[in-house]
Order: sequence, then C-alpha cells, then structure tokens
Amino acid sequence: MTEDATEVRDWWRTSVIEMRPGVIRFRGFPIEELIGNVSFPAMIWLMVSGRLPSADEAALLEAALVAAVDHGPQAPSIAAARMAVTCGLPLNNAMASAVNLLGDVHGGAGQQTLELYYDIDQRAEAGKSLKDATAAAVTDWQTKRTKFVPGFGHRFHKEGDPRAPRLLALVREAAARGTVSGRFAEIGSAVEAYLGQGRARPVPMNIDGATAVIFAELGCEPPLARGLFCLSRSVGILAHAWEQTQQGGRNKGPVPPRFLYTYEGPELRSLDLQHQREEIQ
Repeated sequence: MTEDATEVRDWWRTSVIEMRPGVIRFRGFPIEELIGNVSFPAMIWLMVSGRLPSADEAALLEAALVAAVDHGPQAPSIAAARMAVTCGLPLNNAMASAVNLLGDVHGGAGQQTLELYYDIDQRAEAGKSLKDATAAAVTDWQTKRTKFVPGFGHRFHKEGDPRAPRLLALVREAAARGTVSGRFAEIGSAVEAYLGQGRARPVPMNIDGATAVIFAELGCEPPLARGLFCLSRSVGILAHAWEQTQQGGRNKGPVPPRFLYTYEGPELRSLDLQHQREEIQ
C-alpha cells in the first residue's frame, strides 16, 4: 500500500465498526449474530463502551432510557419539534431542532449530576465520611457553579418525581444481586438527605438524579450521560412530531395568536420627513 493510500485510510480511525463488502462488524461482533440476539439497550452499550452488558446491566440502562422519554409539550425541546412540523419540516428536521435545544439548562442536568456524584465518591475515597463528602461537594458546587443542585427538586412534581423511586429500587435490586455496587444509590440518597436538612419540605431526587445513579453504577463518563438522555428523549420528540403531523396546524408559535407578547420599547414615534428632506437638499 502506498503512503498516500495509508494516509487516506488512516484519515478516519475507528474501533466501532469494521465495514467492507459483505462484512459489517460492530466492536468485532458480526451484525448477523447481533440481530435477533441483542436488545437495543444492549446494542447501545456495546457501541458506546465496547462491550456487551450483562442482562441486568442492560435492564438498568433500559429502565433509565424508558423513564426519560418524554415530559410533555411544555418542555422546550418537545414544543420546538411540534412547532417545526407546523412550519412544514419533515420528521428528521423536527427531531434535530428539538435535540439541539438539549443543552446545559434543558437536558444537561444528568451530566451535571453525574459530575457531582463522582466528586462525592472521590472525596469519600480520600477518607471523608459519605456525609462529610456530600456536604463538601454540594457546598463547592453551589459556590463555584450554581446555587441550583442538579438532579434534585422539580418545578412540576413538588412532592417528588414519580420516576425516581422506581429507578432507585431497580438499582438496589441489582446491587443485591451483585450486578452493580449500589454505591451511587447511596450517594444520591446522601445528597437528598443533605438538601432536605432544616427544610419543612424535602428536596427529592428527580429523573436526572435517578438516571445519573444508573449511569454512574454502569461506569459512564459524564458527557455520555447527556448523549444517552438525548437518545431517550428522542423517542418522545419523535412521538410528538409525528402526532403533530396527524393533527395538522400551520405556523403554530409558542402560544395562541390572541395572546401577544409584552412590548417594552418606546412609545409611538414619527419620522420628521420634512427635516430629512431639507438635510438631503
């Protein structure tokens, strides 16, 4: 092979897929063996981590993905998908528009919570008690990043996010079987307890906090948590975009047309046309 040919072949390097005429292998596994034998969650894990998960690990990942698929058309990403459809865009464009709204504020809490959990774990590994490690990490987070602690509290589910307890129960069941350590379920509960100190109403773990527990138990890097959330939420985005195509509608904005925005600019002004003409002359 010539030097130029080697340079071309090495321009993109991947261990994800081997593909040539008649051959498709993902992480070394022939696609014909994976089809019908590997679940979609297990396939996701194989692709991003390089290994097939155990049945219990795949079930935990699947639970996290199922739990986060949708949260209603009031969510900016879902609303964007539906509005995009009414502007005449096809499903793929509507989905892309929605996914591009999943940033640090809307969609990034899982990644941020995972960063917090790992910080607490490192402090505990260094010799602090879990309680002290939690207090120190949360204090640092609120001092250096945001007062808001990701993964806890919910603006809609004031009494508790109904998804979180179920996910934590599944983690604890898996830990009892030895599938995962259960360490991060303890860390999540420690954060919840710390945030609830001295409050009349607790600050319960939400979906982001619970899925972050699962992602941490599976060994995910924090940025991957956001990618996995995008995969999950894409299901809801697709469902809403498709539903909107069935409902119809044209150029639907965020609110019905009769509800106008608040204008804060100057009062009505007029141009002094005579003065302008004199200046031009």
